[in-house]
Amino acid sequence: MIFIKDVYLSFGHKKLFEGISETIGPRDRIALVGSNGSGKTTFLRMLMGQVNPDEGDVEKPDYATVGYLPQDGVSAKGCTLREEVAKAFSGMTELKEKLDEAEIKLGEMDPEAEEFYDLIDLMGAWEEQMASFEPEKMNSRIEKVMMGMGFSIEDLERKVDEFSGGWQMRIALGKLLLQGPSLLILDEPTNHLDVISQHWLEHYLRKYQGSILVISHDRAFLESVTERTIELKMGALNKYKGNYGFYLKESAARIERQRKAYVNQKKEIQKEKEFINRFRSNVKKAAMVQSRIKALEKMEIIKPEAEEKKIYFRFPPSPPASQKVVELDGMSKAYGDLRVFQGLDLRIEKGDRIAVVGVNGAGKSTLARILAGVEPYQKGERDVGVNTVIGYFAQHQAEELNPSNEVLAEVEEVCENNPDANPRAALGALLFSGNDVFKKTSVLSGGERNRVALAKLLMKPCNFLVMDEPTNHLDIRSKEVLQEALNLFEGTALIVSHDRSFLDGVVTKVLEISTNKARMLTCNVTEYMERLELEN
Repeated sequence: MIFIKDVYLSFGHKKLFEGISETIGPRDRIALVGSNGSGKTTFLRMLMGQVNPDEGDVEKPDYATVGYLPQDGVSAKGCTLREEVAKAFSGMTELKEKLDEAEIKLGEMDPEAEEFYDLIDLMGAWEEQMASFEPEKMNSRIEKVMMGMGFSIEDLERKVDEFSGGWQMRIALGKLLLQGPSLLILDEPTNHLDVISQHWLEHYLRKYQGSILVISHDRAFLESVTERTIELKMGALNKYKGNYGFYLKESAARIERQRKAYVNQKKEIQKEKEFINRFRSNVKKAAMVQSRIKALEKMEIIKPEAEEKKIYFRFPPSPPASQKVVELDGMSKAYGDLRVFQGLDLRIEKGDRIAVVGVNGAGKSTLARILAGVEPYQKGERDVGVNTVIGYFAQHQAEELNPSNEVLAEVEEVCENNPDANPRAALGALLFSGNDVFKKTSVLSGGERNRVALAKLLMKPCNFLVMDEPTNHLDIRSKEVLQEALNLFEGTALIVSHDRSFLDGVVTKVLEISTNKARMLTCNVTEYMERLELEN
């Protein structure tokens, strides 16, 4: 459907793509991976026709459509949610034209060709979409998709202006799913979804009629949805016929093969050089020496891939804790007329490893802040265990860091009464080296802010960790390091996160938050989702 042919692209002196080629077929399920700066976003923009390569071509049939969901920055205004989402069907006239064009194209194609059957499949999806344009079907489709996104029937009549940024991204995703483009490009689609909506989206995408290309730091989502992986690395495109788990194994094997080939080539070069130096003055062997010199000059030198820098850290030893860590008794919390909790009872005990789940807006972050002691409440009691020492990781790091502080100064502020604290070492382990520690926190990226927050957490030993979305902006490998550090942590942990793969490797309990109530379940998040399916 889309053909990338021998593409070269540079920005200044930086070569992003060096002769990359790829074909995206009609039912492809592709994960696009690569380190920050490898060119993933540029690759997407190139597919959408927003960036032209220096050399090579990106070929897309006129009848193929591309839909794109960015990470953030999308907003809608001026109408109800139902009216906004119904705009997804405004292109039916254009779709009819594409069907007519594809029908003509079909008559010109070889019936034995693979492309012939691919086009038939695509036309079938379009015809199904056209059929859904009937008002009754259109409304039912809108309701199905938007409820899957976490909206209620009542929400459909609300003005879109009332919805926050995260819900605006859900609206954009819902519209894309209803449009059903030939190629659906999703950039971190789970960032704004709770685990229930993620689960629904996975099921929906498995049945999607078009192709899907995904960038995501959510390993569970990638392994559920994708069937093939392409990696951008050092200007090349490495291809793997499997999901993210398969890619990790095969990538490690490829790097090991490359390392061995590099070592063997070095030995071969050294051997040839020794021969040349030994017989350079020998007239009888002059022809042989010249032949080997020319062979060395023509040899394609193997360049081993540079090892990516990774974060590495451990939490400091936990102080001894009492059995009761924190207890809430009849706690009530409201923001104006919005009641979040009413008479909530909750007890957290020593050794608990708890994931907090619930739909967006249920109060997960509010509960984390109350437990951490940084959010006031109107009624009830919060009783902290006699030996409980709390460490809190806030979700919105831009708001929590002092923008006038340098990175090192920001971390040093929390080192009081801890002579063993080593801010430089902690920052170094979290990839702040050299002059990086003197950057103002105001210029940091989201990932960098997260790492500064982690460094601050390491400066003060605690026995109760409260973490609100700690994996935001972290790549998969960094998440695994954090996961390992939490598993070695000796204290109690309560984590608000939408990342199931991360949570499953850490927690033993799930705290489900819903309107005015909470229930604690002994299981991980995947087991919780299975339980929900049985209950429903």
